Amino acid sequence: MSEEIAHNLVGGPFAVVESDPGVFTTLIQKLGVHGLEVTEIYDIEPWAVDHLRPLGLIFCYISSETEESSNDEAYELDDPDARSVWFANQLSNDACASLALLNVLLNCPGVDLGPRLDEFRADTEHMSSVMKGLAVTNAHFLREAHNSLARPADIRGATHAAAKSTLESSKRQLSKPPPTKKRKLTIPRKPKPASALAEDAPDSYHFIGYVPAHGHVWELDGLRARVPLDVGALEPTPGPSGSAQPSTDDWMAVVRPALRMKMARVLGAGERADIRYNLLALVRAPYGPASDALEMRKRERAAIERRLGEAFPDGWADKVDPTLLSAADSAFSTTLRPASYGRVFASDFAARKMDRELEILDMPARRLPSAWEESVRAALSDKVTVEEEIAKSMNVHTEHVKRTWDYEPFIRKFVTCLHQEGLLDRAMSGKSGREDARERDA
Repeated sequence: MSEEIAHNLVGGPFAVVESDPGVFTTLIQKLGVHGLEVTEIYDIEPWAVDHLRPLGLIFCYISSETEESSNDEAYELDDPDARSVWFANQLSNDACASLALLNVLLNCPGVDLGPRLDEFRADTEHMSSVMKGLAVTNAHFLREAHNSLARPADIRGATHAAAKSTLESSKRQLSKPPPTKKRKLTIPRKPKPASALAEDAPDSYHFIGYVPAHGHVWELDGLRARVPLDVGALEPTPGPSGSAQPSTDDWMAVVRPALRMKMARVLGAGERADIRYNLLALVRAPYGPASDALEMRKRERAAIERRLGEAFPDGWADKVDPTLLSAADSAFSTTLRPASYGRVFASDFAARKMDRELEILDMPARRLPSAWEESVRAALSDKVTVEEEIAKSMNVHTEHVKRTWDYEPFIRKFVTCLHQEGLLDRAMSGKSGREDARERDA
């Protein structure tokens, strides 16, 4: 641990980040989580959501003080079922995006969180929601991952705001009169009207998580809740031993009515409806399964070609489609990997590979050419899926670089050069050199 981190007991502030699926996906990767991504959904109906099989939802909207105060009483109940849910309160400004993601992510079963988040969840599992929020605030790797996704201007703004708040607090402490036995009568100032407050205050975005865990669906509001809010119980399904176990397969049917009510309450209706919101879904990344499918096709092709060589010693190229034969070499390679074997992600890949090779060994010789053609056609389809995921990841990385690049030094230097060359006044006036010459001649 470096000296700077060792002595930085409080840490810096959390900067504002965009509510963008690419930002959340990059944040997940920076935290060490594998096999997950965040995607935006535009409707909560079954046709728009069920095929994604989301592990959790994050609802982002513009929050108001009246809405916050009206919902405080809804979270005062102590629910025993909620004690097993990992839930943290928000104790730092502008950390609600990462906090909502953690509240959802640390309640998802069967997810590879990576060593850091695994250790963090184990250390904070038995803490209260307030202490968990404090642990999130003081976790340096969480703050660094969060701030690495913010624009440089937002990081500077967060630092300046923290410094200003600290300075004002120090001034109030220094200017505070010494305590006296007599109490002075102070006249309160006239409060500003609500319209003026609304005009002065910037928009405040808030994030709420929804996740199925421990037989129920939970609403995780770290800013206004002391405990998770139970949205509804999951339908039990018969297990292998005959006992009924709650299933998360159809948890969207439970959360859908609660999410509609939440949207109607916080977003309004009619002319007063506020459309500045978005709904993000935490899903399993398609790249891993698609890449595994292509890797399986590579091994399947090799096994079939071994059998073809044994069954047709004089050659088997004339027994398959020549178009597929010419496209076979390129069908099994992608932008990131050659046609040779590459990395696999699924834990049961070896078992499935062995089962497929046994099927090929039992396959009759007359069936081998058509099986080879089917393998190449399937590889072409899997390659398209893999290439689409690679292109999507490259676009997310490009947007991340554009968003986090600091353009201010270049702009400052550019304006300085314009001033030194005597071109700044002309650039600010919007006139061309020809118009200036005409004015001088006149």
